[in-house]
Amino acid sequence: MNEETRYKIQFIDNEEDTTRSVRLSLRSLRMIVIGAGAAALILGAASVLSVYTLMNSYSHDAETAQLREANRIQQEQILQVSKKAAALQQDLDRLHRSEDGLRALVGAPPAAEDETLQEGTSAPTGGEAHDLTTADLGEALAMIEARLVTRRTSLDLLAESMRESFPGAGSFASDDAPHTTPSIWPTAGYVSSPYGLRFGGSEFHQGVDIAAEIGTPIVATADGVVTAAGWNGGYGNMVDVDHGGGIVTRYGHASAVAVTVGQQVRRGQTIAYVGSTGRSTGPHLHYEVRVNGQPVNPAGYL
Repeated sequence: MNEETRYKIQFIDNEEDTTRSVRLSLRSLRMIVIGAGAAALILGAASVLSVYTLMNSYSHDAETAQLREANRIQQEQILQVSKKAAALQQDLDRLHRSEDGLRALVGAPPAAEDETLQEGTSAPTGGEAHDLTTADLGEALAMIEARLVTRRTSLDLLAESMRESFPGAGSFASDDAPHTTPSIWPTAGYVSSPYGLRFGGSEFHQGVDIAAEIGTPIVATADGVVTAAGWNGGYGNMVDVDHGGGIVTRYGHASAVAVTVGQQVRRGQTIAYVGSTGRSTGPHLHYEVRVNGQPVNPAGYL
C-alpha cells in the first residue's frame, strides 16, 4: 500500500449540522495510533505503579506501627523489671547492713560475701556494648533473688545464735514480754557502730549507733517515764526513759524531741526524731541501755 495514500476523516457535528474533514496519510495514521497506544501503555503503567506504591506505603506504615508497638511493650517490660530489680537490690543492701550490725553486736565475724558477685567488685567485661534486654534483666533479677534467699538464711542463723548468746532476747521479742522491759528496735536503720571498744581500743562505746535518715521517728523501747528531754552536751538532743527496776534507756543526737520530762510513754510511742546533733558525724541514733546506772550491751534488749 502506498505510504503517501491519503485518507479522509470526517467529523460531523449534529448539533450545528456541520462537517469537518481531515486528510491524513497512512504514515500519519500509523503514528497517531502508535502514539495513542504508547500513551495508553504509559498511563496504565503509571496507574499500576501508583496503586503498588500506595499499597506498599500502607503495608510499610502498618509494619512500622507494629514494630513501634512491640518496642513500646518491650521498653515497658524492661522498665518494670528494672524497678523490681532496683527494689530487690535495696532490700538486699538493707539486709546486708542489718546483718553486719547484728554480727558486730554479738561479736560474730562479718558475713561472707555472696559468691555470685561480691559487693565492691565488678565482673570482667569486654566486647561491644549492647542495649539491655528483658533476658539480661531477668538474669540479674534471678541473681538478686538468689542472694536475698542466702542473706535471709544467714540472718535466721544469726538470730538463732543471738538467742543462744542472750537467752532473754527471745522472750523480749514476744508479745508476752513485760512492757516495761526494752524489747524492740528504737528506730528503722542499721547498726553503724556497735557497743564496746572502738577506734582501735581508744574509746569504749556505751551504746549502739543506728544509722538512719534525718527525721526518722525514734520510739520508746518499753513503757516508762521520761526523766530527761533536751540538750545534753555531746549527746545533743537527748531523751532518757526510766522503765523501773533500775533500767533506763537513752536516745541521743535527735534532731527534735517529742516528749517532756515527767511524761508517761508507751512502748512504740514516738519520743524523738533521728538527727545529728551534739558530737556526731552524721545522722544516726545513739541508743543506750543502762541497768542500775551502768551501760550494758543493748543486744540483749533488741
